[in-house]
This record gives sequence, structure tokens and C-alpha cells, in this order.
Amino acid sequence: MLLVVYDVQEDKLRTKLCKFLTKFGRRVQYSVIEIKNSKRILDNIKTEITTKFEKKFGQGDSVLIYEITDNSKIETFGYPVNEESDLCIF
Repeated sequence: MLLVVYDVQEDKLRTKLCKFLTKFGRRVQYSVIEIKNSKRILDNIKTEITTKFEKKFGQGDSVLIYEITDNSKIETFGYPVNEESDLCIF
């Protein structure tokens, strides 16, 4: 699993990056995407960020990628804005 955290100043580039990342995972915070996929897909995502997006980044832009292993413990507190929830229909 990857946790991708980004800070991109230009709106158009930030939107393209977000749309690209959300094809593979889910948005858990405004600039945080959680991606669960095969190792090959995860490697392709990293390559795509390097080749397609990194050359367009300015001085204030950054993307951090955290690889989360199966042993990692993840704790959540509060109510994440984009957290998925069950839908009940009566």
C-alpha cells in the first residue's frame, strides 16, 4: 500500500495529479491518497509521477510517498472528510 501526500501550488497541475492518483486509490484527506494495489501498479505510479509530473513542479511543490507494509499499524482519529461509510436505506 502507498500513502501519497502532495502539496502542489498550481491548481491545474494539482488537479491532474489528484485525478491520476484517484484512478488507483481513494482520497482520505484533501491532499492524501491511499493506494492499495499490486507491486507492479505501485511501481508504475511512482514512475509516472517521476516522468510526467515532477518536471512540472515548482520550488514549493512536493510529493511524499510512504510505503505501508502489511505489518504497519494505522490508527485514525476523528472523522476524515472523505472517509467512506456505509449507506443505509430504509
